[in-house]
Amino acid sequence: MSVPKKILESKFRRFVEEDLGRGDVTTFYTIPRGTVVEAEIIAKEKGVLAGVEEALTFLETFGLQSRALSEDGSKINERKKVLHIEGDAATLLSIERTLLNLLSRMSGIATATNRLAEKIRRAGYKTRVACTRKTAPGLSYFDKKAVMIGGADAHRGGLDDMVLIKDDHIAVAGSVKEAVRRVREKVSFSKRIEVEVTSVKDALEVAGAGIDIIMLDNFTPKETQDAINLLKKKGLRDRVLIEASGGITEQNILEYAAAGVNIVSLGEITQSVKALDLGLEVTKVRESHT
Repeated sequence: MSVPKKILESKFRRFVEEDLGRGDVTTFYTIPRGTVVEAEIIAKEKGVLAGVEEALTFLETFGLQSRALSEDGSKINERKKVLHIEGDAATLLSIERTLLNLLSRMSGIATATNRLAEKIRRAGYKTRVACTRKTAPGLSYFDKKAVMIGGADAHRGGLDDMVLIKDDHIAVAGSVKEAVRRVREKVSFSKRIEVEVTSVKDALEVAGAGIDIIMLDNFTPKETQDAINLLKKKGLRDRVLIEASGGITEQNILEYAAAGVNIVSLGEITQSVKALDLGLEVTKVRESHT
């Protein structure tokens, strides 16, 4: 998952402009012009690292030299060195928090995601973990890439990625059957079709309608198992992928995997993320021209 560097640079400039305002008054009055420093980003807790590639581009965007000391996806411990940075002190101190916010958020998402994916893998299930579109505005690309680094699926990148017929679409269309009919009549062959259902009856109805994925919305683990058993009984289970979404947590995720779903999607891994604690430490002041 990647976008052209120029697009990332544009995003990074907007992020910094938002924080910088009309200038970093603290740095302006405390750091002599021309001061050059070396610094390192260091982990303050263990987790899964994500955002290194973006951090390198971020620093390059503002004229700072950097090199990675750890890789995306690596499991890091407290005091692990993540990045080495070199360049203008005033620039680094003015963008430090924005850089750490992005790297910490992405690493927090990757850490939480990896914990869930590993829990399922260790239990012997093949169910895939996925995130949702519940991301912070402007950060969808970074949030979803972090999910992938953590070992899970990014689901839809955006509304143009696939068809996902949800309850409000069905309410306006009049019925599940009519909503599916309208989509199948017009949509490109290249787009997968997923339908959100809220009952076992609706799951059975759409399974034979030529769709690709059924989303069981807010089903309990037992209801999920009942729906899958009925689809098997009717010879429809192998025609579709089954996604469980809504009410899934780290505590009950294995119950859904045990029910036999292909995918479990959770908004909490991006919406309720706990950032990984990372910090920047200046290690050397190389020169100053006053």
